[in-house]
Amino acid sequence: MKPVIAAVASAAALAALVAGCSSSSKSTSSTASASSAASTSSTSSASSTASAPSTSASAAPASGATTLKTADSPDGQILVDGSGRTLYLFESDTTSASTCDGACATAWPPVTTTGTPNSSGVTASLVGTSTRADQSTQVTYKGHPLYTFADDANPGDINGQGSTAFGGKWYVVSPSGDPITTTATASAATPSSTSGGGNGY
Repeated sequence: MKPVIAAVASAAALAALVAGCSSSSKSTSSTASASSAASTSSTSSASSTASAPSTSASAAPASGATTLKTADSPDGQILVDGSGRTLYLFESDTTSASTCDGACATAWPPVTTTGTPNSSGVTASLVGTSTRADQSTQVTYKGHPLYTFADDANPGDINGQGSTAFGGKWYVVSPSGDPITTTATASAATPSSTSGGGNGY
């Protein structure tokens, strides 16, 4: 009888041990699953944060706004653009609306802008814009539409000063907004009548 009782007790103990191991395994599996899920969630969240675009970068100002400033020239202080190219007005423009289109606009490209023009060293209240026939926005100064000159290859060139083309005169512009009608460059280029004549002749 005792061997039977011992066998039963042994079987009961074994069953309890198996049950305990199963419970421990389930607990370990549950803990591992929870830990894995938490790790995956944390990694996903970090990845989402890293890939999110910066709001400060998207707040950068739009480009394309023309800058007006002044520069020295043989004719005095004149208006130039942000690259230092000389700006001109066309005397045939009697209002802020440009009358220079087609071939004229090819030879005398209008100064256009895609934003509010910037100014440096000029009178900001004189800076304005007008709408051209092609719906582009042209920069004006004291009501004068502004242009560059195709034959001005470099900043500082004023090859268009005093030209007559497309039915009117073209002049560089002073900081006051008035045309500079003098041509100091032409005077400087005129050879002196007192030079030369040496060599005993």
